This record gives sequence, C-alpha cells and structure tokens, in this order.
Amino acid sequence: MEKIEANRNFANKLWNCCKFVTGNALRDVDEAELSELGVSGPITGEEFKSLSLPERYIVSKCHDLVKSVTSDIENYQLGAAGSKVYEFLWDQYADWYIEISKTRLYEGLGGGDEDEAKAARRVLVYILDTSLRLLHPYMPYVTEQLWHHLPRSSASDEQAAHALMLSDWPQMDDTNPLVRSQEAISSFECFQALTRSIRNARAEYNVEPGKRISAVVVASGDLKVELETELKSLVALAKLDPESVSVCEAGSDEAKAAAAEDSVQLVVQDGVEAFLPLSGLIDPEKERKRLQKQQEKLENEIKKLAGRLQSKGFVEKAPTAVVDKAKAELAELEDQAKKVESSLEALPV
Repeated sequence: MEKIEANRNFANKLWNCCKFVTGNALRDVDEAELSELGVSGPITGEEFKSLSLPERYIVSKCHDLVKSVTSDIENYQLGAAGSKVYEFLWDQYADWYIEISKTRLYEGLGGGDEDEAKAARRVLVYILDTSLRLLHPYMPYVTEQLWHHLPRSSASDEQAAHALMLSDWPQMDDTNPLVRSQEAISSFECFQALTRSIRNARAEYNVEPGKRISAVVVASGDLKVELETELKSLVALAKLDPESVSVCEAGSDEAKAAAAEDSVQLVVQDGVEAFLPLSGLIDPEKERKRLQKQQEKLENEIKKLAGRLQSKGFVEKAPTAVVDKAKAELAELEDQAKKVESSLEALPV
C-alpha cells in the first residue's frame, strides 16, 4: 500500500511539474518561441556554455542521469533505473531548478531579463521532455499524456504517429557523449549547501518563516563570481533581505568586518562561509523571554523525573526497561536545558 501511495504522489508531482511549465513558464509565450522549444535532440556544447550556473548544473545532472539509466536498462537493472529518474525529478528538478527558474521568469523575484527567461523556459522544457522519455517505459500512459502538452518538434517521416512511445531515446549515439560540466555541478552543490546552512540556522534560531534576514557570504575566485551572479536565487530560496545581502572576497575588509560583528558563522565548505548578524535573526528581548519560559518548563520536568528516579519504590518495583527509559529521558532533558542555558548566555545584552 505504501508503494502505491508513493507512486501516486510521484504521479501528482510529475503532473504539477508539467502544469507549472505549461501553465506558468510558457504562458503568454508566442508561437515562434513555442515552436523553437520542441526538443529535437540533446543540448549542444555551444548552447550549454551560454547557460547560467543553475541551468548548466541541471542539464549536467540530467545528462548524467540519461547515461546511468541507459546503462541500467541495458543491464536489466530496471528497479535502479526507475529510482534514479524518480529521485532526479523530485529532488533536483522540482525542489531546486523549478524554484530557481522563478527568479528568471517573475519580475517580483528578480526576473525581467528576457534572454534569461528564454533560457529558463528552454531548460525547463528540455529537462521535463527528457525525463518523460526516460520514464515512459515505467509510466507509459501518464508520460504520454503529459508529453502531448509540451512543445514538440515536428514528427519525422519515419514515424507512424507523433507519440512519445515512438520518439527517440535521449541518447541515441553512444559515441557522442552528452555535454556536462563537473565544475558546474561542484559550484552549484556549494550553492545548495549554502542555502541549506542558512535554512538550518533560521530553523535553529526560530526565525519567523516570512522574515527576511541579512547575510554576508565569503568566498573567493570563480566560486565567488558564480555565487554573486546567483545572489537573487539565494535571496529567494533562503529568504534573505535583498538590500542586506552581499558576497565578498575572502580576506577582504568586508569579510573581516562581517567576522568581527556579533553574528552566526556558517562554514559551508573549505573557502566558503556565511555570516548572519544576530540582530537580524532574532529580537533579543523576545528570544530571551521565550528561552526563559522554555528553561522553566525543562527545570520542572527535570525535577519531576529526577524525583521519580530517586524514589526507591519506583526504582525497585518498576520494570528495568521503564527505569532505563526514564533515565534516558532525564539525560535528554538535561542536555536540552544546557543548550537553552548556552543560548541565553549567547544573547546580546
């Protein structure tokens, strides 16, 4: 039953991806561009080089997927192949690229550049079309239906019908590898790690979901340039204040000033850090009251549980498993109390 529910949820996710592409990204696009968006073959090296970092990343991951799935199917590893397409569509395409594409398509999120928007539409359609071709052996009816809603290139003279089941596999020529960039993959994985670190810090400090916070990102070399270029994507995904976020060179005066400020330091990877000013993360007085209330509650629970464990009647009569569970709960509560105390001490006066 769980597998049926999981597959139903995946079909819904796939449908929602298609709905976003056709109903949002391609809305108001003229017929000339729609005819150009039909996928007639792999993205070329020349076109690939013209793309921005997130687009180069998702195309590289998609082409890696094509190679891996093709190999798995040829070796009858059908379950592994299907799982890889599932994970790519859900984790990479839907959760990351579709969200980033919104910063190209919508002016309110930083869009407005028509060339950038065109590239995003091209990549959205290309990745979805390629994924539907890979999924077709597993979900023939759903993928066929969805594919007919996408822009499509003209059918060849050899095709009996213009259908997904008769279209080319994404990689027809094994002697001509699909274009990819390991550098783009590594750079974007750093961007993902940075986004996750900021999100985790927001959760740890109980920042209100809609609140925009400040951040200074420290990096160097090409990675600094890539992160700076994708600042609007970081702003959108990590909910940062666009007026109070910057990327600076490691070792610069700005980086030293950020490190000296009362802030949360996030070490993303070697050479990449982020500093989140505490003043923007929390209201010190409000946070102090919240932590004091939590501290009082924990102290009462610790006192109550410690009293039970000090009672000879409980320790001697209760089953060993119950006593051990109570001891583990006490240790956990004491650990939580120490963390709350540390958080209180770290608050600015």
